[in-house]
Amino acid sequence: MKLQIGGFLDNSLVNGDGMRSVLFVSGCIHNCESCQNQLMQSFDYGDSVLVGDILKKIVKNVPIIKGVTFSGGEPFESALALSKLSEGIRKQGLNIWCYSGYTYDEIINSEDKDKLGLLKFIDVLIDGKFHEELRTDASKYTGSSNQRIIDVQKSISENKIVLWE
Repeated sequence: MKLQIGGFLDNSLVNGDGMRSVLFVSGCIHNCESCQNQLMQSFDYGDSVLVGDILKKIVKNVPIIKGVTFSGGEPFESALALSKLSEGIRKQGLNIWCYSGYTYDEIINSEDKDKLGLLKFIDVLIDGKFHEELRTDASKYTGSSNQRIIDVQKSISENKIVLWE
């Protein structure tokens, strides 16, 4: 299975908690004003890469990294391929963070099995579209005040949104 990616960082300290690899997927339907990664909105941007090859790049960074972050583009537009990748990431004992323009509620109430399948692998979700008029630097992981940092596994088990601490 292949994934269209716009970029890959071996290690980063700004895309989630701790040292992590970051995968930027291509393709987004949200079209947020002042998007940080406008080029990656195109589903054709970047390179088509085998999921297994991406996993090999991630594995090379273990034990330096403690997790992987999915960004983009919109990761949930590539949910099936990212679920396959997430299986391999989990086997490495790494956590998964994900930035999405979708809200947690939109994903959890979706009838899209692929999106729901991906959500089950994610530890922390930064949800919601970026809104220029709500831009803030109050949190180092969000860009606008409408975005939330959600502990997905606790939210699923408690059947309510639980914010990450």
